[in-house]
Amino acid sequence: MALNGGGGDPAVFVDKDGTLVEDQPYNVDPARMCFTAGALDGLRLLHAQGFRIVVVTNQPGVALGYFDLNALLRLRQALARRLARAGVPLTGFYACPHAPGTAAEPACSCRKPAPGLFHQAARAHGLDLARSWMVGDILDDVEAGQRAGCRSVLLDVGNETVWKSGPWRTPHARAANLHEAARHILKAPALADPPAMPPELAAR
Repeated sequence: MALNGGGGDPAVFVDKDGTLVEDQPYNVDPARMCFTAGALDGLRLLHAQGFRIVVVTNQPGVALGYFDLNALLRLRQALARRLARAGVPLTGFYACPHAPGTAAEPACSCRKPAPGLFHQAARAHGLDLARSWMVGDILDDVEAGQRAGCRSVLLDVGNETVWKSGPWRTPHARAANLHEAARHILKAPALADPPAMPPELAAR
């Protein structure tokens, strides 16, 4: 049951929509699921170097009534099959089914930018978060990964439009796609200690 520095396996946590697959809002039809450019090549590189691959995704369509958990499960199963055919075993798929919080109803602990999905995966699969990475296309992904103790790569593909600053929202690197992100991760020095704070925190 590793979390940080517990001798577990390193992982790369990957956002789904806009990072691993093309962003089609509220889509749960496997036939419409298309991998982003470079995604499979990047994941194959990471798997070959011993990283476990875990998808972490916000899916508020469940709470909003657009689809149910069974539809999401079918999509998860189809995704795992397609990744396996490409030579990439999927260690886990963790989804937050809740809607964003409101003033009257605070947000859950699993919706990114909260780190709950990462903690669930680490406990279930014996992952060392301090040696792991998060790759996503918006700063909420970056924040979630860094709050969990991971380093992060932002896919700078135009999906982040707010650019809200704050603690944990400066990525360790930026990349154009998952393949480029994977190459950065594999070139980065291994950590003997927990990840360095992002620059905006280190300066405080």
